[in-house]
Amino acid sequence: TGGGLAEYAVAKENLTVARSPEVSAAEGAGLPVAGLTAHQALTQAAGVKLDGSGQQVNLLITAASGGVGHYAVQLAKLGNTHVTATCGARNLDFVKSLGADEVLDYKTPDGAALKSPSGRKYDAVIHCAAGIPWCTFEPNLSSNGKVIDLTPGPSAFLTFAMKKLTFSKKKLEPLFVSLKKENLNYLVNLVKDGKLKTVIDSKYPLSKAEEAWDKSIDGHATGKIIVEP
Repeated sequence: TGGGLAEYAVAKENLTVARSPEVSAAEGAGLPVAGLTAHQALTQAAGVKLDGSGQQVNLLITAASGGVGHYAVQLAKLGNTHVTATCGARNLDFVKSLGADEVLDYKTPDGAALKSPSGRKYDAVIHCAAGIPWCTFEPNLSSNGKVIDLTPGPSAFLTFAMKKLTFSKKKLEPLFVSLKKENLNYLVNLVKDGKLKTVIDSKYPLSKAEEAWDKSIDGHATGKIIVEP
């Protein structure tokens, strides 16, 4: 369930999958939390079918260059989706290379307002960032659009409750990832087949885990920060 760093850790067998030789330890390290979060947000909460079937879904992915976000963009493009993504200016080209159809610098007026350059309304938002109020999302949502909040705070739960009480068609849904072996195996196979990649921002030895944590908390990593024994 997370919460620590060690050279070795004990895990239940029913929560583990074999790592193929084609997938390095560092590539696999990002999948159990960040990869699963992106996968479940898209498939369970947003209803995206990763086999490409179904009607097109217009998605917004915030903080798309980060640990969860960079997986979310890649996975979303396996389905029938149009992806608008936000990130910092230095990562615009990177997020485009992951497959995003439109990329916004979150510090520009349109980026701060989350407005799609092509004028699309979002059927779902995979919200990987923090500090964006509901009033910013609402005018950009389709009539049945939803915001899937991956880091929900008190205001998110309040909005969730209010929308439910008022039977609003536009919703905010907090997401809590659940460990599912079949989902993790699916992601490992995607990496093996070259259909998904773990982008590694940096690697640190276990002796410098505090530096890695500081960089993570800073919130500007591109992809995943890996701690190695």
